[in-house]
Amino acid sequence: MNVQTRIIRDAKELSTFAHEAQKAGKTIGLVPTMGYLHDGHLSLIRAARQKADVVIVSDFVNPTQFGPTEDYATYPRDEQADLEKCQSCGTDVLFIPTVETLYPNGQDSTWVEVSKMGNILCGATRPGHFRGVATVVTKLLWLSRADYAFFGEKDYQQLTILRRMAQDLGCPTEIIGMPLVREADGLAMSSRNVRLSEDERSQALSLNQGLRAAHALFQNGSRSVKDLTHAAQNIIQAQKNTAIQYISIADPDSLEIFTDAVPDRAIMLLAVKVGSVRLIDNMRLD
Repeated sequence: MNVQTRIIRDAKELSTFAHEAQKAGKTIGLVPTMGYLHDGHLSLIRAARQKADVVIVSDFVNPTQFGPTEDYATYPRDEQADLEKCQSCGTDVLFIPTVETLYPNGQDSTWVEVSKMGNILCGATRPGHFRGVATVVTKLLWLSRADYAFFGEKDYQQLTILRRMAQDLGCPTEIIGMPLVREADGLAMSSRNVRLSEDERSQALSLNQGLRAAHALFQNGSRSVKDLTHAAQNIIQAQKNTAIQYISIADPDSLEIFTDAVPDRAIMLLAVKVGSVRLIDNMRLD
């Protein structure tokens, strides 16, 4: 589907557009992204196109979810390519705000935080990350007046936190999670993949291979956290340029981390640096 996608950069203009769409009785689907769109993002846009009358995609590399030593400055960006991909999927509006547009008061802004969920897993090694995510998504939901917001399950902790946030704040937007999308060789699609060297790209496959090994062990009856995590760990650590930040098994709804026995419903989540590039992945074990 090819449409003429409208670019909006001003927050008030987006709010006015959304208000007019609502007055016309149209439903609104929002796909928040940090740009550099890949097929995983496009699957979210297509899902929004099927579900809603109007599709808004945000394209904003959010500085408040990056730590001082993280890759905000080098995060890949390509506005023109993003526009073309949005048009091919039937996006009505591509919202590309500046930092000043979404954070007019800088560090004196109002913040949204889901405390317990935001301090484990990725939150343990990236303090403040999920505060930045929850805050910017709240702003985007407010401005877009979205009936539905679509997020990929690759960022599973993020998706779970945003569902809790929406529930706690009484937000009327339905938070919809869409299946993780992988490359043909199993690597989870990520905008950061472009920064991997050829050797690192090959070594990054160990993340999915480790998850699959743990999944097979679980399906064969193992319920030991130690055995399941070691199955993944051994495969990933066999690669010379990998550094594991965490491998955890958790409840898929509450993200409660299991430390001994694993019940019948569980998800394995991991974060690994391959060279200088931090990658995340996950897989339901049940």
